[in-house]
Amino acid sequence: MLELLSGFVAELRAAGLPVSLTEHLDAATAVHHVPLEDREALKYALGATLVKSSSHWRAFETAFEIYFSPRGAATGAGAGGSGPGDATEGEAGAEGQPAPPGAGSLSGAGGSAEGLSAEELAQLLYRALRSGDRGLGGLAARHAVDRYAGIEPGRPVGGTYYLYRTLRHLDLDALLERLLADERAAGELTDLEDRLVADEYRARIDALRQAVEAEIRRRLVLDRGAEALARSVRKPLPEDVDVMHATRDELAALHRALRPLSRKLAVRLGRKRRHRRRGPLDFRATVRHSLSTGGVPVEPRFRHPRPAKPEIFVVADISGSVASFARFTLHLVYAISTQFSKVRSFVFVDGIDEVTQLFEQAEDPGEAVYRITTEADVVWVDGHSDYGHALTEFDRRWGDEVTSRATVLLLGDARNNYHASGAWVLDGLQRQARHVYWLNPEPRQYWGSGDSIVDEYAVHCDAVVECRTLRQLEGFVATLA
Repeated sequence: MLELLSGFVAELRAAGLPVSLTEHLDAATAVHHVPLEDREALKYALGATLVKSSSHWRAFETAFEIYFSPRGAATGAGAGGSGPGDATEGEAGAEGQPAPPGAGSLSGAGGSAEGLSAEELAQLLYRALRSGDRGLGGLAARHAVDRYAGIEPGRPVGGTYYLYRTLRHLDLDALLERLLADERAAGELTDLEDRLVADEYRARIDALRQAVEAEIRRRLVLDRGAEALARSVRKPLPEDVDVMHATRDELAALHRALRPLSRKLAVRLGRKRRHRRRGPLDFRATVRHSLSTGGVPVEPRFRHPRPAKPEIFVVADISGSVASFARFTLHLVYAISTQFSKVRSFVFVDGIDEVTQLFEQAEDPGEAVYRITTEADVVWVDGHSDYGHALTEFDRRWGDEVTSRATVLLLGDARNNYHASGAWVLDGLQRQARHVYWLNPEPRQYWGSGDSIVDEYAVHCDAVVECRTLRQLEGFVATLA
């Protein structure tokens, strides 16, 4: 069990969850206090010791289902949910129902479906869902996987296609309609009763779908091992999703992760500023304190440093695919703006506009970021990125306002459509400002390829940082204060 737990913790770390040695030991201790045959109790005991963020729960749950899936000949999961242990063919007659034809033919990794026709399988599914029989539902799930999944041993896949192929043949929507029609034909139902019956059957069908997925996962674990399967189904955490290529659901998860991230960053930056190295010796305070030790200055006193908060100038490309990255960065910087004395924002495509006032007028940074896309005047000629013209205009209109207290952040992939670079502007900004950083959302191996001129800008920046995910953005912003 401890070896299995160690592999599970290693998978969580590989997926991006921060699991310390202490938390690993806490999990090992928790395992001794829950019955191992109760998978739900084990799952939540491990979750309580290993998961610190709700956004990490999905990754934890996926890894748990793989590493702690039943390893026997067949799963006991049925139409009512997953059972904690393994089931055998004898369980098919749960609740006094006789086993259907073909039940005795199951063997090995789930048995053979040769003794059960498609019509008999459909009838078995109907009986399992109508009765809510867990054992019968588990048997139906195993037969369905046997007949329709077409699992290929050794193939390095996560099982999504096998699940799709099985469910497509089962046609659970049509089965739901048949169940509801039979219930309504059996007697008149009130509107409330009709909704309750429909909800109950939908819950049973969802449980059956989970049983089919669990059966496919169990067979893949038996075939390839938990570690190999975990690698094939591993998905990035919200903070590790590539912003430029995120799906709609992933972008929604990123938005949900921004608020707690901004709070954490604000606390970290404030603590960092408060605990910065001590200031010069305070002679008067040292002498005054030494009176308590007979005039011996045992404990020297120092003046507390008062580091000035930096000013931030954010200049962001909002064209094409880099727009998502720019919006997230602007949102994050303004969410922690109390840690800076001033934050000013500029967005550009081939023209450039200041959008600071949009953030000042909006109560939520997300609202201001949304308004940028409709109200900012960022098109000069054709709406294609022109870093050279945008930087030149920035220098002409606002360059004199950049002081030695300012940190300039430039956000973009530096793909300039073969226009003039305007790199001399960055040279001047580097001389004026405290720091100049370039955040590039493209993978580093693509820098300098095609129309990317990031190398021309890099020589005039304190650093050019690959910043494709929220985790990378968090790491960079933490260094600004």
